Amino acid sequence: MNEARRHDDANERGSAQNHGASVGLSFDKITIRGGIPLVGRIELKGAKNLVTKAMVAALLGETPSVLKDVPNISDVRIVRGLLEVHGVKVTEGDEPGDLILDPVNVESAHFAAIDAHAGSSRIPILFCGPLLHRLGEAFIPDLGGCRIGDRPIDFHLEVLRKFGAVVEKQPNGIRMSAPNGLKGAKLELPYPSVGATEQVLLTAVRADGITELKGAAIEPEIMDLINILQKMGAIITVDTDRVIRIEGVERLTGYHHRALFDRNEAASWAAAALATNGDIFVGGARQPEMLTFLNVFRKVGGAFDICDDGIRFYHPGGDLKPVIIETDVHPGFMTDWQQPLVIALTKAHGTSIVHETVYEQRFGFVDALVDMGATIQIHKECLGGHPCRFGQRNFNHSAVITGPTKLHGADIVVPDLRGGFSHLIAALSADGTSTVSNVGIISRGYENFIGKLRLLGADFDLEG
Repeated sequence: MNEARRHDDANERGSAQNHGASVGLSFDKITIRGGIPLVGRIELKGAKNLVTKAMVAALLGETPSVLKDVPNISDVRIVRGLLEVHGVKVTEGDEPGDLILDPVNVESAHFAAIDAHAGSSRIPILFCGPLLHRLGEAFIPDLGGCRIGDRPIDFHLEVLRKFGAVVEKQPNGIRMSAPNGLKGAKLELPYPSVGATEQVLLTAVRADGITELKGAAIEPEIMDLINILQKMGAIITVDTDRVIRIEGVERLTGYHHRALFDRNEAASWAAAALATNGDIFVGGARQPEMLTFLNVFRKVGGAFDICDDGIRFYHPGGDLKPVIIETDVHPGFMTDWQQPLVIALTKAHGTSIVHETVYEQRFGFVDALVDMGATIQIHKECLGGHPCRFGQRNFNHSAVITGPTKLHGADIVVPDLRGGFSHLIAALSADGTSTVSNVGIISRGYENFIGKLRLLGADFDLEG
């Protein structure tokens, strides 16, 4: 291992430990004795990909906001810290998961304070539009995030420039100002990026004039953010052709909103039930937002029952079947769903293909699975689906999984959030004992995952 790689691994371990510490985790390693079906009930809170953006949206209001079902995850702690250094008062409400966000005294923050709270999160870029409206200036440090592909902020900066922001790159980050205020703009995304769509929404709602965004993302989390902004007083229309129009308003008030459930976490536990021959009831999961996943889950051989208060996912017995999956933006099969489901596909009888079209480096978690006995080959070609934007760019973005194979215990280092939870599923379904390190990263998106594993009967020990 070269020096650069050792440095990267040390940074990853430090990042995981910091993330874990922020939600009360005192360990960075879990030893799992696999082969035990996961059985029981767990409860979901709000979606990580919605609640953090909803917290930022509170900056736009002139009165306090109340957000319900907020999960206790490290990404929420990061955003809370960033809000607080900007003068937002954040307090817990009467019920667990309630946050009250009071933006009355918003103020500028020193870059060192922003950098200290941001960690490896990419959320600071979404603060820019609201802060430019409230303060006339904004600063963001260098951005991090999971290493799953190129997620440049250049388009975010270009969007802000089109609204009238002046962008100045500095050695420690980027400073922005809006000497003439922000004005509506006509924009078109080359790809339906969730982050870029969020940037436009959070900036356009108080810009002077009308903003038209073509090629917008329309994920359920985006639609729930639009619901929040409309509650605040925004005027937003969504057409069937991915065009969003925002008519800017002079002022917005606070909101009262219960966050959409986390469909990524729901799919992860569903995959865990299938891979371990288990039976898990996911409280709070809903059918409409899971429609595409449920179809694939059934094709693989999984079973589910839709209930008023959640969805039961279970292995009904018999052989699992191979499938061909192509990830895509909503309403397609989410990229966050493929990694957990790949573990179940190692047990399917035949050859499955996963064509990743959203992030070009999302198969980094596969190496550990091969070490555990899986038969998985990664290819640069667009396999099993239509040619995509990565096909001519030399990226390993298609996976061929041949099964069934028995996984055996191994030592694993978590590479990223969804890959990390997939490694947990692999260890839980494997014969023998596995040691999974760097698990603090998982706390970025999965609330109390250790407690939930206990509820489901997993056999494990924690290590510092």
